[in-house]
Amino acid sequence: MAGLGAHFSYPVYASRLTKSLVLHYFPQLDESIFVEIEIGKTIIAKDPQGNFKVTAYDANHCPGAVMFLFEGTFGNVLHTGDCRLTKDTVKNLPTKYIPNKKDIENISQLDYVFLDCTFGRCSLEFPTKQDAIQQVKNCIKMHPNAQVVYLSCDLLGQEEILIEISKEFQSSIYVDQLSVPDCFQVISHIAPEIMTNDSSARFHVIGFPKLNERAARKFSEARNNNEQEPLFIRPSTYWYASHENAENLSLTDAERDEFGVWHICYSMHSSRHELEWALRHLKPKWVVSTTPPCLAMDLAYVKKHCFKTRLEANDPIWKLFNLSSPEKCATIACTNNGNTEVVECTNVSKSIVEDCKPDKKRKICSPLKEQEVTLFGRARMGLEETQLWEKEEEGENGKMECHVLTLEKDLEVELVSVEHFIEQPSSLPVNISLKDKEVQVDHEKMQITLNGNKTRGDRSIDMNESLKKLYRSRNVPVPRPLPSLVELMSSTKRVRLVLDPVKEE
Repeated sequence: MAGLGAHFSYPVYASRLTKSLVLHYFPQLDESIFVEIEIGKTIIAKDPQGNFKVTAYDANHCPGAVMFLFEGTFGNVLHTGDCRLTKDTVKNLPTKYIPNKKDIENISQLDYVFLDCTFGRCSLEFPTKQDAIQQVKNCIKMHPNAQVVYLSCDLLGQEEILIEISKEFQSSIYVDQLSVPDCFQVISHIAPEIMTNDSSARFHVIGFPKLNERAARKFSEARNNNEQEPLFIRPSTYWYASHENAENLSLTDAERDEFGVWHICYSMHSSRHELEWALRHLKPKWVVSTTPPCLAMDLAYVKKHCFKTRLEANDPIWKLFNLSSPEKCATIACTNNGNTEVVECTNVSKSIVEDCKPDKKRKICSPLKEQEVTLFGRARMGLEETQLWEKEEEGENGKMECHVLTLEKDLEVELVSVEHFIEQPSSLPVNISLKDKEVQVDHEKMQITLNGNKTRGDRSIDMNESLKKLYRSRNVPVPRPLPSLVELMSSTKRVRLVLDPVKEE
């Protein structure tokens, strides 16, 4: 939402509660740009390439959070956003997307699911939200003498815990507007009756930052005053997911850490078990993770059903990205064992790009070879090789050559020479080629110092202008180096690699 400006004019589709929260944080926005969409209701979104349907469903995440189901000529796409896909959440989706042996004729299939895989690599089976809230209640009942109970429930999505505790113990909760403004704002919208301005109340909402330090300070004050120690409770999943002995932790009772804070496994995201269950019932053709580095390809369903070695002419990807589907195509796919398989087909149409003039459109179809992968693309796709930086040097005949330093998984360094893009009158690079042979590196003769002296402002290691123009011509964001990578390598004070310039064989 940070990019929304005062003169933003595109319609913003959101639930009513999300709309009110956005207008609170960005009062400069005009309320008229919002289009409210209720859960379970379908609206028609107008588009020059064809109108399509949008339906909102409860995401079971935080107040106002919804999943969007898009249905149009591009196929059927479910975007979950942050969500927790429990059985009830999945059952609220249209029955036509949930295969049923009794009604096979009316079954449709989701072409894409953009999925929240935050805990896709966590093997723990999280308790339900209701069970976790009951654990919070039980923990409070186990400490009846605690005069003050500090609840680390200041995050969006934890309001339900506060509401249930207020009902169970018939007590208001002190929420400080200055220390936890976000929590104060949300509670003011959904349950203002449970809040109080009286700081002497038994229940206090406290922020997570420096929670351990606060707990230690409060414990020390209580001991010095000969008072009963306060109770600190943190309902969260990250402590469990990151714990080195997570498998030995109890998920049915509160756990106390070395700082005296009690933890309950309360999750607003799906567990790996829930993700697998949901995908087995929805059976989508493709799954895309929206939360790297937890990738959808880590899931068993995706490995078994979504890895292909060939894109078909009727595959939904052509419609989704508005590409012309060829009769045959070439693609690169990952097989179940993690290896990369290149499938080459004949009679593949080459990409046709007309002159880039305002009155002409581009015609793009399936490429003959693998498309370029940006730096962030490599990071998101988990490829083995990561580009560090580029360096320009003047080669033979006055040509500029671009040397790309890459760091492979085995920490060996290789140097690849790439011909510089030639400027044409159209101001776009039209000739891109790679040398047939890679330059083999003699590690004993190479000398290059990896240090923090070169900054991102140094043009010798920046991306050249021609390559930037190429990205812009394809409406692709220009990739940037990973932040402070060189400085980070220097700060670790590891053994420096010293390599000499390499001559081509």
